[in-house]
Amino acid sequence: MSIPSAVKSTPIQGRQQLVDYLAAGEKPREAWRIGTEHEKFGFRTDDLRPPAFEGEHGIRALLEGIASRYDWAIAREGDAPVALSRNGASITLEPAGQLELSGAPLESIHQTCCEVNSHLDEVRSVASDLGLGFLGMGFQPKWRRDEMPWMPKGRYKIMREYMPRVGQLGLDMMTRTCTVQVNLDFATEADMVRKFRTSLALQPIATALFADSPFTDGRPNGYLSYRSHIWTDTDPDRTGMLDFVFEDGFGYERYVDYILDVPMYFSYQDGQYIDLAGQDFRRFLRGELPSLPGVRATMKDWADHLTTAFPEVRLKQYLEMRGADGGPWNRLCALPALWVGLLYDDEALDAAWDLVRDFTRTERHALRDGVPEHALKLPFRQGTVRDLARETLKIAAHGLKRRARLNRNGADESIFLEPLIEIVEANQTPAERKLELFHGAWNGSVDPVFREFAY
Repeated sequence: MSIPSAVKSTPIQGRQQLVDYLAAGEKPREAWRIGTEHEKFGFRTDDLRPPAFEGEHGIRALLEGIASRYDWAIAREGDAPVALSRNGASITLEPAGQLELSGAPLESIHQTCCEVNSHLDEVRSVASDLGLGFLGMGFQPKWRRDEMPWMPKGRYKIMREYMPRVGQLGLDMMTRTCTVQVNLDFATEADMVRKFRTSLALQPIATALFADSPFTDGRPNGYLSYRSHIWTDTDPDRTGMLDFVFEDGFGYERYVDYILDVPMYFSYQDGQYIDLAGQDFRRFLRGELPSLPGVRATMKDWADHLTTAFPEVRLKQYLEMRGADGGPWNRLCALPALWVGLLYDDEALDAAWDLVRDFTRTERHALRDGVPEHALKLPFRQGTVRDLARETLKIAAHGLKRRARLNRNGADESIFLEPLIEIVEANQTPAERKLELFHGAWNGSVDPVFREFAY
């Protein structure tokens, strides 16, 4: 989730401006970059509870400590620090204090991994002084929804009140999930369409490979990626597989129509979030919102509104891959490696599209709906999702090898796929490994996860 948009408050005169905004993301291949984002759960090391915002050992102290020790600039709402920024990267707060790194746009996965490693070192050094630790998983394994704190951010207050009107699990999405995602560029509208379709069809494969959310309230929940399941009952107006992406004629204009149909959450006016939950952005374009009489939407409002849709793949001025559970350091590097290998090499993109181009709508939905429970073992055609994952990883590895971005030891980016290859070969997701420990060495407790899998 984003901090308020920095786009200028240019008045919107017509629909074409909205289309042009998306098209402005087009970049030549040499300008393509990799933006990796990941979220993680904070916990107090003495009792494993999530830290509150205030207090000697709270999130405020953590953010201010990181800022002062490592020269990050602080963004505030009122007097509350809610985000940090430095050199094109930002650290932001999710609703229950999950900490998110939105990395700078970088040229290689090697750089991404260095960025993530440096970030985790900085967080760990400050957090340890405060008696805090951080855990990478897709869903909070121990604490109930009513035991999660809320951060003092205006947009979250609005969403908190709206979510129960449109789904049963939206508040769990806000307070108890963590993800890792990668943001990637496109050259033209046709390139965007091809990448969007390919990545959307393959998103369940990423969900299966990264499945790491098998516990709720300290017990197994019957899913391997409960985080992914949660999105099926969050808000149908702004989630899902976007079947129209696969229809003839899809492009920027069709995506604009989709976003215009997404009900609003807010408008950020004069440093305040105005509650517009459920209202129509088209009426905002005409200055007809009862809450803002005569006020017409600006391009800043449009940029903010784009961040309030949550499909499996999201288009802004780049494409966001949104299907993976959060996890440990090596999988934070593996996700961008997977998608860069598939989408940033023409031969790989052709092969990936050939893999999915004949999937029917029914099959795409069966994958999306079945993977949260069964992951790699979900039957598909004459095999399983594991077979699709193995072929997908082969394509990605070849794409990364052809990119030939080498580290100081001469290794290309395909080395970052190794954790995923191990998962496929073992036919055991991270969630299944944790369940095995829960029923074995952990003696029916999730508490050891905070020690054994903390950053």
